[in-house]
Amino acid sequence: MANKIEPKKTPMRERSPQVRVKDFNEVPYGYNDEEAIREAKRCLQCKRPTCVQGCPVEIDIPGFIEFIAQGDFTSAIKRLKEKNILPAVCGRVCPQEDQCEKVCVLAKKFEPVAIGRLERFAADWEAAQGESPIPQLPESTGKRVAVIGAGPGGLTVAGDLSRFGHAITIFEALHKPGGVLVYGIPEFRLPKKIIYGEVDYLVRCGVELKLDFVIGKTATIDQLFEEFDAVYIGTGAGLPWFMNIPGENLNGVYSANEYLTRANLMKAYLFPEYDTPIVRGKKVAVIGGGNVAMDCARTALRLGADEVRIVYRRSRKEMPAREEEIHHGEQEGIIFEFLTLPVKYLSNEYSWVKSMECLRMKLGEPDASGRRRPVPIEGSNYITEVDTVVCAIGQSPNPLIPQTTPDLKIGKWGNIEVDEKTGKTSKKGCWAGGDVVRGGATVILAMGDARVAARSMHEYLTTAVW
Repeated sequence: MANKIEPKKTPMRERSPQVRVKDFNEVPYGYNDEEAIREAKRCLQCKRPTCVQGCPVEIDIPGFIEFIAQGDFTSAIKRLKEKNILPAVCGRVCPQEDQCEKVCVLAKKFEPVAIGRLERFAADWEAAQGESPIPQLPESTGKRVAVIGAGPGGLTVAGDLSRFGHAITIFEALHKPGGVLVYGIPEFRLPKKIIYGEVDYLVRCGVELKLDFVIGKTATIDQLFEEFDAVYIGTGAGLPWFMNIPGENLNGVYSANEYLTRANLMKAYLFPEYDTPIVRGKKVAVIGGGNVAMDCARTALRLGADEVRIVYRRSRKEMPAREEEIHHGEQEGIIFEFLTLPVKYLSNEYSWVKSMECLRMKLGEPDASGRRRPVPIEGSNYITEVDTVVCAIGQSPNPLIPQTTPDLKIGKWGNIEVDEKTGKTSKKGCWAGGDVVRGGATVILAMGDARVAARSMHEYLTTAVW
């Protein structure tokens, strides 16, 4: 007789909101061995697993979960790493609820299998065993590839192509590898040591890493082609958007990029060990409703704010942030001002922001995104007191590479145009993927783009056919 399937996911233990808002330590504890095995046994082991189709990097999800159910954690992480070189990262920040778990067959009747939590478990289990073993590397092909950007996409391309025997050099503009994983995602959601552990694994596999190297300044893409056979551009979307309303140049008004970079990469979260300049506001408003806005709001709380509010022009239903992040924010006491739009920031006599004027909104007909369009309610203006504002409404690619690479075709939003099936750009020998192509998207979609590009790059490097 088959085992009875538990209808709900095995809960993951978390630190209490009252304690965790006082530090930057990780919120969930993760599964222990017993919890992971219990959850893995909920998997139906479908003959046609729709979850794999929902995964941008094509992980053998039933395969690694079956190993966990058997208690064979070594085989589970080995199976995971066949497709994903960043399992500890993806297990924490992937929107599984919109991808693999959304199409889990079990979800038709019960809660889906907690695929993300099991991925995190396998990766954390391996890390607890010590240094991960290096797979046997193939003989060198003699081909050299330059990867621009050490974010999730660049790291994935490097991992995939090194397995084919190509020599890989990653060029990173910042002083630490990881891209958005390091400067954008806070410690309480993704500890830095996890990212550096994953990068160290790649370096031990033979990938060369050059930091503080700005392509477009230190060297151009054309100069890279003097030394390399192919180039992958994975530079992300680091150019912040603002609303172009009065007062955005006041002191105390940040872009999300700057605020999170100061808090994360520049280590403001480790005060007083690092005395990074950052405004520690008491009344903080974060504009936007995505994961970046949630990261900013929860960071502000931990930096000592008395009151943090998310100001979002649509309702909770339309918020693009992950449900888990919204839930954590609600637990931690973040105030949500829905159907609200800032129209002006007001200053004190020293040019510091002191308040903002807002407008109430109502939802109209759906727009191109499928979400109902927010419409202003005339005469609903009101003023609320703030001393710090973080604008988290989106970002686009940095224009530096397009400006220094004239034969690279660029879209109207500054994104690099590519062939979707291969990742090829308009420039021979050059591929791109992730946020530099999509605009602000997710870590796993950048990794999926990288996997597609890596296959195409390998074909080009072995056949010389463009």
